[in-house]
Amino acid sequence: MEKLNQSIENITVNIINKVLSILNLKSYELLYFILYITLIFVVKIVANLLKKPLKFYLFKRRKESYYRYLFYRVDKIFKPIIYFLYLHFLTKAIFILYKIDENSDIYIILYVVKIVLILWSIYEIIKYLIYATIRNKIKSQKIARRELFNLLLNISKIVLFLVAIVLIFSKLGVDITALITSLGIGGAIIGFSAKDTLVNFFDSIRLVSEDAFRQGDWIETRDIEGFVTEIGLTSTKIRTFDNAMVTIPNSRLANDYVKNWTKRVIGRRIKFYLPIKFTANTVEIDRVIHEIYEMLHSHPDIVNLNKIKYLKKMTTIFEDGLFNIEDKYGVRRTLMVYLDSIDKYSLSILVYAFSISVNWEEWLRVKQDIIKKIVEIVEASELEFAYPTQEILLKNLD
Repeated sequence: MEKLNQSIENITVNIINKVLSILNLKSYELLYFILYITLIFVVKIVANLLKKPLKFYLFKRRKESYYRYLFYRVDKIFKPIIYFLYLHFLTKAIFILYKIDENSDIYIILYVVKIVLILWSIYEIIKYLIYATIRNKIKSQKIARRELFNLLLNISKIVLFLVAIVLIFSKLGVDITALITSLGIGGAIIGFSAKDTLVNFFDSIRLVSEDAFRQGDWIETRDIEGFVTEIGLTSTKIRTFDNAMVTIPNSRLANDYVKNWTKRVIGRRIKFYLPIKFTANTVEIDRVIHEIYEMLHSHPDIVNLNKIKYLKKMTTIFEDGLFNIEDKYGVRRTLMVYLDSIDKYSLSILVYAFSISVNWEEWLRVKQDIIKKIVEIVEASELEFAYPTQEILLKNLD
């Protein structure tokens, strides 16, 4: 038995020596090679073993928003990390096997790929943190800016890209300080040629900082009207009411008027003129005007001060006159019914009020209900609606 064991040991030693001579490796290098190859499989096994428990742990705590968002992002965050570990151990094994120099092209290519994988993972982590933070802000306070997600995400892309360029150039032995100095004139030329892009970029920051509009707002410009779908680094996308997507440079929006219909909390205007036939019965006119006013004042969907009592408290807080609270937050409660003018064919009664809801469909429903009630009031009175008429007088020749 001892002879058999000795024979097996000799054969094994001979095989190892032949392998080492063929591969031109030392014994410890072969061990390192086997270790790195083994670690590739270990990473794969450990990743598969940890994935399910981790996702289960996050799923159990899904009521907390950060855990819930991480549950959906965990695969995207760890994928580049796992790829990086695969590549790292595979690179180590290949370098042992082929004696690749650190200044060789293959080594630099693999280094660049590693940098990309690391920055990819950092980008996914930043994306998760920005998304989770902004979603929490939106949930806790409605003034949080949704478009900040895209803006910060695009800025992080640019920063990570610049970091990658610096790391790669440093690996290539390029003096970054000298490169920046030498690119001064070239940068000025590039900046001049791309000045429109730079202007749009800074105007996008200006639009966000001035809070001119947000994603989802209904805005109107000189030529375009619709809902803001995205505020990008250089342009803004608007979905028009006929369902077309329009892309507008941010510089154009920043330097032109933008009418924001969404920035109003209470009060969408209802304004029209009521044509009444000429009459000398001013008592009846006053009665109808008073009845219309009372109907509007008591209407559940028309604004008056009694229905927005919180304004009194807010006005008291800001009574130092820093700003008009109603103008700042978009509250309108004007209610007027007056005999406004004498037209060619009629007397015109101005009806001016604001619906509580700013929603278009709800506003139409309220406006329709008011018009019907006004018609009923006029029909129940001695007044009549006016419309253009002509009287032809025939002269009797006899």
